[in-house]
Amino acid sequence: MELGQSVALVTGGASGLGEGCVREFVARGAKVVMLDRDEDKGVKLAAELGERVRYIPADVTHPDQVQAAIDLAYSAFGGLHIVVNCAGVGWAERTVTKNGPANLDLFETVIRINLIGTFNVIRLAAAKMMHAEPNSEDERGVIINTASVAAFDGQIGQAAYAASKGGIVSLTLPVARDLARNGIRVMTIAPGLFDTPLLGALPEDARQSLGEQVPFPSRLGQPREYALLATSIIENPMLNGEVIRLDGALRMQPK
Repeated sequence: MELGQSVALVTGGASGLGEGCVREFVARGAKVVMLDRDEDKGVKLAAELGERVRYIPADVTHPDQVQAAIDLAYSAFGGLHIVVNCAGVGWAERTVTKNGPANLDLFETVIRINLIGTFNVIRLAAAKMMHAEPNSEDERGVIINTASVAAFDGQIGQAAYAASKGGIVSLTLPVARDLARNGIRVMTIAPGLFDTPLLGALPEDARQSLGEQVPFPSRLGQPREYALLATSIIENPMLNGEVIRLDGALRMQPK
């Protein structure tokens, strides 16, 4: 897939890993629709990046809102070739706390946004992409999901987050198989510790300490480094149905 000639939809595109992808894709000539709940950030970033970007406020768990974002890609830019799912939330709580069992509503919320929201975007986007004209590789689209090393190395208190990201890992291959006949590839990136809003609220010394846990490079990952891997996936037609850890050789300890 030629990124510079493509239209991309990036969920969670107004900040963090999603913003990194939006900036990198636009710099390489792509047109991008950003889907995000944060209107202030979304409007500001779209205004900064110019005519090749559109922003739409939307929640990935709402089918009508996601469909509106997909429709915008077609009405504004004439199609949709790439989807990058970066929207997500984090929550930490032990299975049983000093106040009793974990809050089931919060567990369900994390699963709904991270896992069900990701699948919601996949199913709706693929239903449109499958009707596009294929390129010279018989390819119609590329879908990239965001899991986490927590899917493999979940820490104490990460049951909800790890379960949601583990679900994304597990759906990667079957969805890639489902969509293979339509010429749509499906990949997942599992980032380690990255400098995103999920860590942004921590004090600087805590952030530095986290970065030092990474074997090499011993620092937090940058959103552009996620975007560079996404770009490589888009441009390499043999990458399909796999999960790639992007973590500097990090293996998370229990806590």
